[in-house]
Amino acid sequence: MSEPDRLGREFFARPATVVARELLGCRLTSAGVTVRITETEAYAGERDPGSHAFRGPTRRTAVMFGPAGFLYVYFTYGNHWCANLVTGHAGAAEAVLLRGAEVVVGHDVAAARRPGVRERDWCRGPGRMTRTLDLDGRHTGLDVCRPPLGPPADVVVATPEAAVDPAVVRSGPRVGVSGPGGDGTAYPWRFWIEGEPTVSAYRPGVVRRRR
Repeated sequence: MSEPDRLGREFFARPATVVARELLGCRLTSAGVTVRITETEAYAGERDPGSHAFRGPTRRTAVMFGPAGFLYVYFTYGNHWCANLVTGHAGAAEAVLLRGAEVVVGHDVAAARRPGVRERDWCRGPGRMTRTLDLDGRHTGLDVCRPPLGPPADVVVATPEAAVDPAVVRSGPRVGVSGPGGDGTAYPWRFWIEGEPTVSAYRPGVVRRRR
C-alpha cells in the first residue's frame, strides 16, 4: 500500500457522523490482513448517551478525548474487542466504531486466524473484525496517522480503491444501542453499504427499566 493513499489527520478531525460515512470503502491494514470497510457507527462523546465518553473522561476513555486519528480499542461482554477511530477535535471524544468489513488482502492469514468460519463472517461484526485483524488492547492509543513503522505494529487506514456509490449507502439506528423512545432512532448513526454480505445483522437496543 503506497504512503500517499494513507488517510491523514485532517480526514479524522471532523464530526464522527461525517467520518463514519466516508470510511465506507476505505481500506484498513493490520497484521498481514487488509479489509475494505463496509459498516461503521458514529459516537458523539459527551452529548451521546450511547458513547463510553458520555459521563466524561476516565482512564479507559482518555484516548477519546485526545486528537483525532488514534485507535480506541476496548473489551466488551467479556469475550471480544471492539476497535474505534477517534474523530473530531481534541476534547470532543467522538469516535467511529468499525462494525463490518470484507477481507481483500491476506486471505490465507485471515483463514488461519478464523478456522472453520465462513469468509463472509470473518469481519461481520466488530468482535469478528478485531480477531481477523489481530487488534486488541495493545493497540488502544495507537496513532494511525503516524509514519509507518512496518509490520506487525503498524495499522494503516487508506483511501478506497474505488469510490462507493452514494446511492448504495444506507444509515439507521446503531446496533444494540437504545435512545429516546427506547428504539435508538434518535441516533441514526450506523452507516453501511447496501447489499454487502459482510454487514452485520441489526439488533435493536434493549431498554433496562428499574424495578
